[in-house]
Amino acid sequence: MYVDPPAPRPKAVDERPPATSSGPLDNQPTAWEFNPEYQRLVIAWQSVLPQLETLRTTLDKAFNLARSPQTWDAPVGERYVQDIREWRARLAVYRHAVLTAISDEAHDTPRWIPAKTNAPHAFP
Repeated sequence: MYVDPPAPRPKAVDERPPATSSGPLDNQPTAWEFNPEYQRLVIAWQSVLPQLETLRTTLDKAFNLARSPQTWDAPVGERYVQDIREWRARLAVYRHAVLTAISDEAHDTPRWIPAKTNAPHAFP
């Protein structure tokens, strides 16, 4: 069994951008915006997780029904139980891979980026 990796955090209502910039422009006012790439990862996580849960719940229900002695009255039933057990294991590996990929990408993506709106331009 796998434990889900940390989910990307959506922007909180009271969350503020970084107070100062780092580098040669320290103490210069910088406009910040919530990174749209990070927001896409938050949305991806929130859309994928319910679908994975639905698949897991459906397979668990089928697995429990297949294991019931009232469902199968022949030795061939164990083969179907084994197949469903394998599907459940594959789904767990798939879930872990997908959520880890999103989580790793979110970890490497900055939450805030400098906004381009206040950048000076040499030519209009």
